[in-house]
Order: sequence, then structure tokens, then C-alpha cells
Amino acid sequence: MELRELHAFVAVVEEGGFSAAARRLHVSQPALSQTVGGLERELRLKLLVRSSTGVRPTDAGVALLGEARALLARRDQALRMMARYTGGGGGVLRIGIPLEFPSRLLSPALTELAEACPDTRVQAQHLSTSGQLAALHAGELDLGLLRERPTGQEFDAMLVNRERLGVLLAADQAAELSGPEGIALDALARLEWVAFPRSDSPAWYDELTAILRTHGLDLGTQAPEGQRLIAEVKLAAVSAGRAFALAPPDWSQPIPEGVAWQPLAGHPLIRRTWAVWPADSRRQDLGRLIAAFEQPTTD
Repeated sequence: MELRELHAFVAVVEEGGFSAAARRLHVSQPALSQTVGGLERELRLKLLVRSSTGVRPTDAGVALLGEARALLARRDQALRMMARYTGGGGGVLRIGIPLEFPSRLLSPALTELAEACPDTRVQAQHLSTSGQLAALHAGELDLGLLRERPTGQEFDAMLVNRERLGVLLAADQAAELSGPEGIALDALARLEWVAFPRSDSPAWYDELTAILRTHGLDLGTQAPEGQRLIAEVKLAAVSAGRAFALAPPDWSQPIPEGVAWQPLAGHPLIRRTWAVWPADSRRQDLGRLIAAFEQPTTD
């Protein structure tokens, strides 16, 4: 029996249903249902009665609810107490965030950090992978979210997200090129790729362009250094019908009429994001934030 399972169970009972609890925990409803179902199987007990109006705990569920709340409260109390000894429970925690990092991962992690370490103030800034790595080396960041994993012994790293990139196109082109499984990458050969500068993330850029070239795409000239590939740039470029841009399926930006997102057939492009921090760090609040990111990554 894990604390995350108890946390999920308590949320479902307090919210009166899986949908509301999933929104509270920033997870999908199927994933939440699977977690609670796993807890029931582990205990060999029915904890919840499901109905058309929601859920309510069984007698065993009511008994577990009290114990679960007490355990979670004790955990938070222990974390706050240990922060006094590690010196990591207060002050400013500086983190770097890349463009298009999913809020479904960041928001719950920061919420959990705020609950566990209320004296810590988070200072976040949008930086490219190269910018974050330089800031980590200079001691100007405590945690970076990078599109590539750095080499060497200076930093620890953990994979926190995998995204199957799709494509943004003019809507009429998307309808023309789309097949049963999405758009084949080689079908984009006559269009220009709206790229980010290689200097932003050299390893990820090289991996990405190698795959594009193997599918026959002519990448043209590189994007100028310093150009930020923000949503407005992508949408403006593709709306004219001469270019395509890459984006994840849960892209947070509203897509205007005349532009469409489609998956790529076979999912050839996987974008990874790593949490990276100094290997010698002993900050308790940093450890708490890293633990909040520690969950199965998605495709």
C-alpha cells in the first residue's frame, strides 16, 4: 500500500466521484480508477460503492479513510520537520521551464511542493535547454527541465515526460494529407519546417532533423539564433499553407480556424523532457519537487 494510492482514494471520497477527483489531482480518470482499483485488489476489500450519482465509501472504506488521512498528515508533518535539519525547507527554489511543458505535470508538482514546503518560494523562468544548462553550471538554477539529458557526473537526471509529436498544418492540407492513422511524415516533404534554433537544444535538434531527413524532408536554412518558437510564430507560419510545425497532442494553445493538428502515422517523433539537478544538492524541497514529478511518463 503506497501513499499515492491512499492520496488517490482520499481524493475520490472527498470529491464524491472519480471525475472531480481526477481534476483535483490533475490525472486522467482511467488512471485514477486503475490506482484505486489496484488498492482494492491489494487489500482484497471493496472500498467504494459506485452509482449513477457518484461514489461512497463502504464500511471498510470509511475505516481506511480515517487512517489514510492520518498517514498523509503525518507524512507532511515529517517533511516539514526534516526541512529544519536539512536547511532545504525555505528560501527560493529556482527552476527552468521549456516552452510547451505540459501544465498537467507542472501544476500538481508545484501544488504538492507548496503543501509540503510552505516556506519555499518558487522562482520559475522560461529558458531553452542550452540556457538552462548554462544556468545550472553557473549555480543560477536549482532544477532544470531539459529536452536532452546532459552527460557527465555533475548532474542527476530523471525522465519526466515523453510526448508523441504531431503536426500543425493549414486545415485544408491536413484534410488532404491525413490517412487512417494520421499524416505520414514523408507527405510533408514539399512543406517548410517551422524549426527552433539548433543552439536551443543541440542534441534534440540533431535527433529530430536526422529523422526528418530520413523521411525525405528538405529542412532548408536553420532558424536564426535567438528566435523563440512561440505558439504565435507556429500558427502564423502554417496558416499560409506553405509550412508545418510540430506540436504535442495536448498542446495548451487554442488552435484557430483554418489550422488543424493531426497525429503523425507511426509516431516517429518522440520528445523527451528530463528533470536535471546538481548531483551534490541536499535541498529537501528540491527532493520533494523531484519526487512529485516521479510518475510513469506518457507517450
